Amino acid sequence: MSVELNHTIIHARDNRESAEFFTNLLDLHITAEWGPFIAVGLSNGVTLDFATIPADRITPQHYAFLVSDEEFDAAYARITQRGIEHYADPHGQQPNTINHNDGGRGVYFMDPAGHAMELLTVPYGGWPS
Repeated sequence: MSVELNHTIIHARDNRESAEFFTNLLDLHITAEWGPFIAVGLSNGVTLDFATIPADRITPQHYAFLVSDEEFDAAYARITQRGIEHYADPHGQQPNTINHNDGGRGVYFMDPAGHAMELLTVPYGGWPS
């Protein structure tokens, strides 16, 4: 068997709030709930397992998601409709816009727990030839 990422735990102030923020933004679904986890399944079989922990114990992380052009358009429309602060760059120097890197598009924004989220339509460096 080759090595594949199966799941990752994302710390949240409120696991339901963070899971629903993510599912609503990207038109995904909660796939399971058990113990302290609310899992959101991605198309490649990986789950994001949101867990509630005390806010002072959350270390902000960065999560980048490769999406299709159609998924990007839909998510970006939701970002703008909901007034979610977003940027073309990871340092927040280019507000309320997207980037056009490697022939694709990208956007950065924060989730409810303070994690830096990124959507991109082309992997960094472009698609392999």
